[in-house]
Amino acid sequence: MTNLLRCLLTAGTALAVATAQAQVVAPPTTGRAPDPAPISLPQTNPAPTKSTPYAGGMKINISPDGSKYVRIMTAHQLWVRYNENNTGTVSATEEATPDQVDFGLRRSRVLLVSQLNPRFLVITQLGINGQSTISGGAPGEPTGPGKKPQFYLHDALVEYKVNKYMSAGGGLHYYNGISRQTSFAAFSLITLDVPGTQSPVIDAIDQTGRGLGVYTRGRVGNFDYRLSVNDAFRNNVTSSPATLATNVAQFNPRSRGKILQGYFDWEFLDKELNLVPFAVGNYLGARRVFNLGTGFLYYADGMYSRSQAAPSPLPTTTAGAWDVPYAKHDLSVLSADLFFDTPVDTSARNQTAFTVYTALYKYNMGPNYVRYGGTLNPGSGSAALRGNSVPVVGTGTAQTIQTGFLLPRRLLGPKVRLQPYVSYIHGRYEGLRREVGGIQDVHIMDGGVNVLLDGHQAKVTLNYRARPDFNDVNNVNYRPEVTMQLQVIL
Repeated sequence: MTNLLRCLLTAGTALAVATAQAQVVAPPTTGRAPDPAPISLPQTNPAPTKSTPYAGGMKINISPDGSKYVRIMTAHQLWVRYNENNTGTVSATEEATPDQVDFGLRRSRVLLVSQLNPRFLVITQLGINGQSTISGGAPGEPTGPGKKPQFYLHDALVEYKVNKYMSAGGGLHYYNGISRQTSFAAFSLITLDVPGTQSPVIDAIDQTGRGLGVYTRGRVGNFDYRLSVNDAFRNNVTSSPATLATNVAQFNPRSRGKILQGYFDWEFLDKELNLVPFAVGNYLGARRVFNLGTGFLYYADGMYSRSQAAPSPLPTTTAGAWDVPYAKHDLSVLSADLFFDTPVDTSARNQTAFTVYTALYKYNMGPNYVRYGGTLNPGSGSAALRGNSVPVVGTGTAQTIQTGFLLPRRLLGPKVRLQPYVSYIHGRYEGLRREVGGIQDVHIMDGGVNVLLDGHQAKVTLNYRARPDFNDVNNVNYRPEVTMQLQVIL
């Protein structure tokens, strides 16, 4: 055993020596130490000098070739505002409030555009409009009227491409008639907001400007068109001939016909993309667009009025209220508009652009009809002219013009751009009459500037409005309204 151990130890020692000798590196024959091994540091990507151009949302390819996809976009608009209120405005605590500063969420949206193949398209949009601390919340919310707004459907449509000249679809859709701005893209406007004249039936017989029905659209050469047939949403359900103001029309709650709409325009310069229904407000110099358009809306028996004084005493039953004599009126709207958007100086240090949009409207909505409204109205209560309300539409005519100029890139450097703008709205509605009998016209002026931090995707808008207070139609005063908006789109 001793001899066996001695042999194993001798063999292990010889193997260790051999291994050590094998690991020795012979020094170079030059007589100096070898150069140290080079140090390899991790590489870092250079910081981008500017943001990557926006590509229309987050795209998820379902098929390898990208023919099946889902594109997702989300956007928000936050308002900070000073408002000198209309005469008689009260706060939520029923106290007189001559002016105030408030905050509001003007729009919050999620848009999904999906393509099954090049012929089938699905568009879904959800969101809210106009949440403040006193309005815009869920109906009947017990903890407060401005809380927990409904994130509801704006668009839910499916579409089939029949051929290169025509597509057809249906659902809750935005393929409206009347004018370009009736189907506006809310996040590319040149002004703070749309004038309101473009949507005379909003949330009366439609849902946030959307109709429930079918449509066809397309382009033949330079001619672009859209036509739709929709059911009217029930509205004004508590109204009856007995409750109407004498000789003042309102929406007819018993009309159940179809709404016919159409819009047609001729594209003289660049052709616009028309995959989705939302009309671009301005392209910031990316395109040269000159379009002339015309449109219409028609709804048979959509309005009604009572020409004689209300009976006394008033009927106490529904049947009795509808036995009061009344007249029905067809609702019709015609429009014509012009859109011009073009680069001016295309040099790298300037890249300026000019935009103008103007529209004319003719409303036939029954005798003396006038609709009032105020965006994110800061006034509490139900008075039609509280807060920042103005006459928006009515039987008669309206004209709007908006124009802006994208200032040179060299002004504030390569990233931040300035785009000043002005806007004017004129309305002449037969229901706004002074005591002497003449019509009191509506004049609304806006001016402001867009501070473009990353195009329309990130911008701040500062807007000043001179707003008429129509609480006394014989003596219209103008109130200031100053709004700052922050908009971000992804």
